[in-house]
Amino acid sequence: MLGVLLVLFSYLLGAITFGEIIARIKGVNLKEIGSGNVGATNVSRALGKKYGVLVFFLDMLKGFIPTHLAIKLFGLSSVWVTLTGLGAVLGHMFPIFFGFRGGKGVATAFGVLLAVSPKVALFSFLVWILVVSFTRYVSLGSITASLSAVFFLMVSDMPNNICIMALLIAFLIIFKHKDNISRLLSGTEHRI
Repeated sequence: MLGVLLVLFSYLLGAITFGEIIARIKGVNLKEIGSGNVGATNVSRALGKKYGVLVFFLDMLKGFIPTHLAIKLFGLSSVWVTLTGLGAVLGHMFPIFFGFRGGKGVATAFGVLLAVSPKVALFSFLVWILVVSFTRYVSLGSITASLSAVFFLMVSDMPNNICIMALLIAFLIIFKHKDNISRLLSGTEHRI
């Protein structure tokens, strides 16, 4: 029962869309700006970098807190860790409080990864920095970093449930970036 409650808590925490909340407080409609997304990148475009960093941090905590709690309660190899991590990311991507239209899950997924393996999180973040620095595409950096996390977890000899969770999250991130991928292929993607 505790595991079920933790997964539910993880989803509901993930469903708090901080970018949307902060933008509304500032009198800004994110749907009408940039990509129309409620994540940290679009918040940076709409409100400035300090708000983008704040939203990234808050969204990251949505993944970190419940996943860290699940690891402490059940152990890293527990299915409850997998479901809790997925719950947080799904909550962010498909929030019940905002008509199931959320962000792309990158910051929340980073929080999940940070709870599972700070070392792998650092390596994946470095991949993101390198890709974004060379290409100026945040979307390409996010996709590449999510896939690199799967690779780094596999070579770090993590439990199978963690590798499967990372793979599912990477596929969800790629799915949520489908419009970005189309723009990347057509050469019309936004650069930073």
